[in-house]
Amino acid sequence: MTVERFELLRRLEAMLFASTAPLDEADLAARLPQGADVAGLIEELRGHYAGRGVNLVHRGRGWAFRTATDVAPFLKLEREVPRKLSRAAIETMAIIAYQQPVTRAEIEEIRGVALSRGTLDILLEAGWIKPRGRRRVPGRPVTWGTTAAFLDHFGLESLDALPGIDELKAAGLLDRSGGVSAIAMREGELFGGEAGEPDADDAPPDFLEATLEPDEAPPARPKAANDGTG
Repeated sequence: MTVERFELLRRLEAMLFASTAPLDEADLAARLPQGADVAGLIEELRGHYAGRGVNLVHRGRGWAFRTATDVAPFLKLEREVPRKLSRAAIETMAIIAYQQPVTRAEIEEIRGVALSRGTLDILLEAGWIKPRGRRRVPGRPVTWGTTAAFLDHFGLESLDALPGIDELKAAGLLDRSGGVSAIAMREGELFGGEAGEPDADDAPPDFLEATLEPDEAPPARPKAANDGTG
């Protein structure tokens, strides 16, 4: 390895360690010399950290250092207390993840009940969903999709890693009719809550009693402006 390449790897490593969120190749390339082999450097750095206590992993379109999954349990200082999202939030999150981009009206049609405004606010504040533009139909409703933070929180490289419908049915998490109301998000599975709570719509922002440990809760985010469509 040349001295120049070694220095580029050090810069790349420092950027990824210092960042609080995954960085994509464009972010990394912007701080490296023009023409740097960013993809090659990432793979080399990824190989260097393979099998170590910290791994370089792909999250959505970005890269980040994360504690190796087999080491993580040894770092927990407090007992994990399972906490739940409401039924409405779990079902809404599942619909958005699998049907995105999807409008509020489409979510309500799939669930079969009206959606409280608080449900989307909860998922927005968690940083798990974001607006994905407007549908080109009368009224121009906002569409919703998942974020890189959603993938990162649930340990998914991409949306392709979501369980398939056949997998959900085989695990007993989806009823025969294919509706989302029977998706039971048990501990250790995708959303970590339980689909059995009343549809009272949604506990205020202590909702992250769902799957987050106290030290994992995201920073408070301003609520999205009400444009009358969400």
